[in-house]
Amino acid sequence: MEDKKKFGIIIGAFLAAYFMPITNPVFRNGILEAFALLNEYAREHVLLCLIPAFFIAGAVAVFVSQGSVIKYLGATAKKWVSYTVASVSGVVLAVCSCTVLPLFAGIYMKGAGLGPAIAFLYSGPAINVLAITITARVLGLELAVARTIGAIAFSIVIGILMHLIFKKEETERMNIKSNEFFTEDAKTKPMGQIIMYFLSMVAVLVFANWAKPTNNSAIWNTIYSLKWILSSMFLTIVIYAALKWFSKEEREAWFQETWGFAQKILPLLFAGILISGILLGRPGNEGVIPSEWIVRLLGGNSLRANLFASVAGAFMYFATLTEVPILEGLIGAGMGKGPSLALLLAGPALSLPNMLVIRSIIGTKKTVVFVLLVIVMATATGMIYGGLSPFLP
Repeated sequence: MEDKKKFGIIIGAFLAAYFMPITNPVFRNGILEAFALLNEYAREHVLLCLIPAFFIAGAVAVFVSQGSVIKYLGATAKKWVSYTVASVSGVVLAVCSCTVLPLFAGIYMKGAGLGPAIAFLYSGPAINVLAITITARVLGLELAVARTIGAIAFSIVIGILMHLIFKKEETERMNIKSNEFFTEDAKTKPMGQIIMYFLSMVAVLVFANWAKPTNNSAIWNTIYSLKWILSSMFLTIVIYAALKWFSKEEREAWFQETWGFAQKILPLLFAGILISGILLGRPGNEGVIPSEWIVRLLGGNSLRANLFASVAGAFMYFATLTEVPILEGLIGAGMGKGPSLALLLAGPALSLPNMLVIRSIIGTKKTVVFVLLVIVMATATGMIYGGLSPFLP
């Protein structure tokens, strides 16, 4: 069977190479855009976003007790606690749909229930405070409020639906995780040290990626001017904690888990970015699919417009906070209010690279259901919002 699989891959690669329309200028431009998008991602997101996220995920695997994850995010935890913790976590994490992946993988593999883990996966990129603030400043308070309410509701509702749909499988998985918990060695680290350690790593991730404000807000400008000082200060705390509070064996385990997440996620992530770049290009640049097609299909508030906005947003890659200027341009080209909200609710939380990695963590069936839930809910919410918008103040 393994030989047949390898033979199939070889044949597929040969046919793709043989029939590749390399002389077609549109295809050649798509190839260029794919590598341009990969270059842009590597320069702007790997060092400051993904690497800190990998280290946080590795630390979750090593230093957070499985009992704590099961207690607050497991299937047996109180629902209001687990979903509140999961959905609100995204407020402080200014991360994109790809940077959140190692964090999601970390808590899910450690024993978080599927529902709360999915709620965290959606909320991380969808409702961070910077994105909401910029949405209000650039696109208006009305759309920002609708985005905030919709994203929080989405994270909770989609998480609960995923839990109910896969309840039988989740029960079996949580029984295994509970048995692992009873055989786990007791953690001896003081809670204060663990909290300080993780808060410092999250602070490095947040401040290192603090975007330049697009307005004259004194608070945002002050934080932006101090971002490297704040990042360095919290990074110093992380290094001190790692050297003074943890043993050599614990540090080695941390690095090993971090490397494991990187090996699992990066290849699929980069492959997904290349495919996304070929099809859709970078914002403001053409891929194989012309951008004018997208603009033409997004006018009004029809089912087609909202569904297309949801699907296009779900598969397109948005770097952190870039969805706002992209949407500003689309609105200027005639995009309706309903599709605007639909894209805001589906786009930042999903992308083709994001889907490929999620599939490797929770499987094909769960990934397909999660993506469909986001698309269906974003489409329905966009239609409702578009229908109500003429009556809103």
